[in-house]
This record gives sequence, C-alpha cells and structure tokens, in this order.
Amino acid sequence: MSLRPKNIPLIHATYKTLLARYGEQHWWPSKSGAPWEIVAGAVLTQNCAWRNVERALDNLSALGVSAPQQLLALPPEALQEAIRPAGFFTQKSAYLQNVARFFTDHATEYSAPCTTTELHTRRQRLLGVKGVGRETADSILLYAFGHPVFVIDAYTRRVAERHLAIPQAATLPYDTLQATFMDNLPQDTRIYNEYHALIVRLCKDSCRKRGCACGV
Repeated sequence: MSLRPKNIPLIHATYKTLLARYGEQHWWPSKSGAPWEIVAGAVLTQNCAWRNVERALDNLSALGVSAPQQLLALPPEALQEAIRPAGFFTQKSAYLQNVARFFTDHATEYSAPCTTTELHTRRQRLLGVKGVGRETADSILLYAFGHPVFVIDAYTRRVAERHLAIPQAATLPYDTLQATFMDNLPQDTRIYNEYHALIVRLCKDSCRKRGCACGV
C-alpha cells in the first residue's frame, strides 16, 4: 500500500529502550513451549485474558491433549467443557478442530525454513482456515514456528499511536501497520518476538487503555 509510512526511526529506537528497561521476555508465555500448545493458545486467546487461556490449556493437558491428533480424538462435549474458561467455547472448539486438522497435515511443512514468498503462501493458507484471522495466524507463524512476521494487536496499535509517531495507527489496516513495523526493523525473528512481548509488557505495566504513565 503506497500510503504506508516508511521511515519511522522511533520504531527501532523504542525497541531498544524497552529492551533496556524490561530485559528479554522469553515469549510465548506457554508452559511447555511446544508448537501445538502455542497454536492452541493463539486460538483460545481470541477475546480472552491469558489467565483464562492457561486454565483451558491446563484442562486439555489433564485430558492428555498435547498434539492436534489427540484434540481431534476428544468427544466434542469434552473439548467444549475443557476450554470453557476461555469463553465462546462452542465456537472456539470448532476453530480448534479446524486448526488441528490443518496442522495434522501441515505441521512439518510449517516447521521448515522458507523464503519470503513461501512464507507469504503459508500465511495465506493458514488464513484460509476458519477461525484464524491475521493476528492469530501471525502469532502461530512467529511463536510456534519461528517465522519472521510481526504481530499486530490492540497493544501494538496503542503504543504506535501514542509513542511511535505512526499516523492513524489505531485505524490503519492490519497489513499496512505490520509492514510499517517490518520496514523499520531488521528482518529478525528474535527482534519481532521480543518487541511484541515488550509492547505487551509496557501496556500492562503503564501504557493502559485509559491513562498512560509510560515515560517512553
């Protein structure tokens, strides 16, 4: 998109400031760090606080679910009851089943290194799974499979609007704001991972939805 901001030096500078302030965050905040747990968490966290996602993931773990095939083997009622703490459990159980079917066939492919063009293709295919939007897809690609994509969420928009001098950050299309970050950062999975985690930390710490005392 030709209207996207190109040169925003505050993006990289603020990453360094936040890293110096908070240190490495070692995200995604899952217990095992296993790809499937991250995939399931990315679906469950839609419109849900992470503490409730953890309760749902713990319930799945107690049922012996640590892979997509095991989730698909659960009776629908058992799956819905397990993820009830994450809210919208009927809808999310269907989404989880869709994603589980997809990664039953494609997990090895998505774990493999790829070119930028191949990554775009993988992202588009993932977006074709019902229940997977851009934020969910990019969280899966970045955190579960280690691909260099920058995640945009409400926290990212808040910080971009207040601190990064990105015009109309709150209303820019997702892909436009994502490209703005990626244009102004090294293409580095570790940086994308840490930066998003640091933004979340800042917003929970002081850059809140109502009121801000960030000092960034």
